[in-house]
Amino acid sequence: MSGERPFLIFGAPQIEDAEIAEVVASMKSGWLGTGPKVARFERDFAAYKGVEHVAAVNSCTAALHLSMLAAGFSPGDEVITTPLTFCASVNAIIHADLRPVMADVDPETMNIDPARVEAAITPRTRAILPVHFAGRPCDMDALREIAERHDLRIIEDCAHAIETQYHGEQAGTFGDFSCFSFYATKNVSTGEGGMVIARREEDIARIKMLALHGMSRDAWKRFSDEGYKHYQVVECGFKYNMMDLQAAIGIHQLDRVEQSWLRRGEIWRRYNDAFADLPLTLPPPPEANTRHAYHLYTVLVDEDRAGISRDAFLNAMTAHRVGVGVHYMSVPEHPYYQQAYGWQPEDYPHAMRIGRQTVSLPLSPKLSDDDVAFVIASVRDVIG
Repeated sequence: MSGERPFLIFGAPQIEDAEIAEVVASMKSGWLGTGPKVARFERDFAAYKGVEHVAAVNSCTAALHLSMLAAGFSPGDEVITTPLTFCASVNAIIHADLRPVMADVDPETMNIDPARVEAAITPRTRAILPVHFAGRPCDMDALREIAERHDLRIIEDCAHAIETQYHGEQAGTFGDFSCFSFYATKNVSTGEGGMVIARREEDIARIKMLALHGMSRDAWKRFSDEGYKHYQVVECGFKYNMMDLQAAIGIHQLDRVEQSWLRRGEIWRRYNDAFADLPLTLPPPPEANTRHAYHLYTVLVDEDRAGISRDAFLNAMTAHRVGVGVHYMSVPEHPYYQQAYGWQPEDYPHAMRIGRQTVSLPLSPKLSDDDVAFVIASVRDVIG
C-alpha cells in the first residue's frame, strides 16, 4: 500500500482558483501589505459572526497577546486556561507579563472543566481563557456564570471554532475578547493569520493600534491615493498586522466556509461508521443544541485496548503515507513549563492521558472520497 500513491498531507487547505486570482490581483495592484483587502476580510468576518468590532492580525497568537494587553491586566495577574492546547494559548499569557494557571479538562469533551476552573481561582485571577477544542464548544453557560460571580474576563481561544455554535450563540461572542486562527491547517486559511473580536469598540481600536507598531489610527493609509498621511506613535506596539496578500486568500476561504463545513461533516461521519468496531475511542457526538466545527477528528489509541501504542500508530500511518497529527501533548509535558512553573503532567491526569493517546486524522475538505477510503483502509490495516 505504501508505494501506491503520493503522501496524503495532514490538514492541506483547499485552495481554489478564486483565491489564486485574488492574490494575483493584489500583486498586480502593488498593494501587498495591510490595505483594502484586509478591510474587506474584516467586514466579511464580522458579518459571518454577527458582530461589529473585529481586527485582522497575523496570527491567533498575536490576537491572544493583544487581547491580554487590551484587557488592562497588571503584571503577575493570573489567567486560567486548559492544559490540552497548543503552546500559543499559554505563551500569549506569558508574553503579556501574566501568570498562566492550568485547570484540567473534562475527559470526554476534552474541553476545560468548569469545576476545575472554579477550584483554581485565587485573589489574583483576572480571566478565563477557554479553548474550544477540535471545534467542540466549551460549557460556556457554566464558564460565564463563574466569570460573572468572580468578576473575571473571558478571552475565548477560537482557533478551532470558526463555525462553532453553543445554545444558539456563535463561538466568539461569549468573551470580552475572542481570537481566531487562519493558519494553513485551519477551516479558513490565509496561510498565517488571525482575527480578534472585541465586545467594546475602544478595545478593538487599541488592538488595531498595537498591531501596527502603536501608530495612530489608519496609519496603513499613509501611502494611499488619498495622499501621504502623517502618523504618530502613541504606544510601543508590535508588528502584528495582516497583509492584503493573506486577506486575498481569506476572503474566498470564508465565502466557502459553510460548504467546507458540510464536507468535513461528511468525512467525520464516514470515519465514525468505519471505525465503530475498532478498539479505538472515537470523538463523542456533538452536545445537544451545539454546532461542532469539525476542525479535528481525534481518536484515542490505548495500547492495552488497541494492541499498539500511540506513537507506533503514528509511525505506522506515516509508513502507509497518511499524514497524521497530535493535538496535543499536554502543556505540562514540555520542559519549559516544568522548569518555569513547576507543572507536572500527573497534576492534570485527564489532559496527560489524552495527550499521550490522541491522534488526529486528515479532515480537510480537499480530501476526495478515494482519499477518505484510503485513510480508513490504512487505519483498519494498522489496528487490525
